[in-house]
Amino acid sequence: MEMPARSKKAPAARVLTALLGLAAAPAFAADDSPYLFGDWNGERTRLAEKGIRFDFGYTGEAAHNASGGTRHTTRYADQWVFGSTLDLDKLWGWHGGEFQLVVTNRNGRNLSDDANLGVYQQVQEVYGRGQTWLLTVFALKQQLFDGKLEWRVGRLPVGTDFDSLPCDFQNLTFCGSQPGNIVGDYWINWPVSQWATTLKWNTTDQTYVRLGAYQLNPRYVDNTWARANGWKLNFPDGTTGVLLPFEFGWTPTLNGLPGSYKLGGWYNNAGGEHLYYDRNHQPIALTGEAPLTESARRGGYIALQQQITGEAGGKGLSLFFNGTMADSSTSAVDRQFALGAMLNGPFNRSKDRIGVAVGTTHGSNELVRYARLYNQLNADAPMPVADTYELASEVFYDWYPIPSLSVRPNLQYVVNPGGSTQNRNAFVLGLKTSVAF
Repeated sequence: MEMPARSKKAPAARVLTALLGLAAAPAFAADDSPYLFGDWNGERTRLAEKGIRFDFGYTGEAAHNASGGTRHTTRYADQWVFGSTLDLDKLWGWHGGEFQLVVTNRNGRNLSDDANLGVYQQVQEVYGRGQTWLLTVFALKQQLFDGKLEWRVGRLPVGTDFDSLPCDFQNLTFCGSQPGNIVGDYWINWPVSQWATTLKWNTTDQTYVRLGAYQLNPRYVDNTWARANGWKLNFPDGTTGVLLPFEFGWTPTLNGLPGSYKLGGWYNNAGGEHLYYDRNHQPIALTGEAPLTESARRGGYIALQQQITGEAGGKGLSLFFNGTMADSSTSAVDRQFALGAMLNGPFNRSKDRIGVAVGTTHGSNELVRYARLYNQLNADAPMPVADTYELASEVFYDWYPIPSLSVRPNLQYVVNPGGSTQNRNAFVLGLKTSVAF
């Protein structure tokens, strides 16, 4: 079966004009509908009552660097999502069963690369993992023991189950599961999936423990392989090991307002190459020998989110903090921290939001040691040294002209891109648009 050929996308301005035109068309979207095409004359509700739900969406991100990088330019990247969830209990009497299928398609260009911004974290989070069709979710979920135990098996992105975070911002520092931002060669976030299985035990109404096992295979992060095989339901050869994440969660209601508190970590038994020492435990920069092979890679994370004012789940102010650390000996980027706030319902507009965040990403100390020694030995051709933190900040206003359409202009400022004081600070004008069909 051949996937449909990709058509050429219109420039960003043309796409946004078309979206705004649809937003103004009452034939497509009622003011109270969460979907641009409405309820399909009631058919969508009837199908949901029978156990068939759909998730069709589009996200587009434009970015222009007013300063930073080696050239001033504008780039646009986007993602289409086509998904369905089947309630197997309603459909076939399969108690506690659910099946989910999601296919995505990414397109466009990346400002971070094309303008040579030199950043650790992309200024258009929607770009990457192959600009092509991808099988993002193909999974069965089964609830057991009156819903206390949830078991999932199939093709899954690890970041949707562990350290799962919303992707409201456009800068990748503040978007999605943090481990995938710093050890993305094996912790794979949306839209790429791996064969996996997870268990979630709801210890109380507000606490849980989650465990997982994910196939480790470098083909999944090979864009050339993904263009030909990313959408296929296959089991590629070349598996190197297994990723074993775990998470403890607490979802309390404090002073009547919801919160989410997560603490987790992971163990990767495929190992990795040491960034400073060779196989004889001598500096690689000095000997040029093959790197020392570590037997495992590991890390941990914390994710805190709490609404502190307003109405539960509605208008009000929420705060968040995310922090992730990986082993510095095998990870080129070894830590990331982000702090931010979200104001829901400003100016008496119930769905609109204002978001602001600051975050840092840090390069491996072992890689810095290697670079400094290398430069001492090769003064005529030195390599860049990431000797400090990359500091990113973003502010956005999220405007909902109708419930199904989000138009989110944003400003980003990145200090010391790539953790280097030699790179020019970047000021980026962004626009993130999301549509639910």
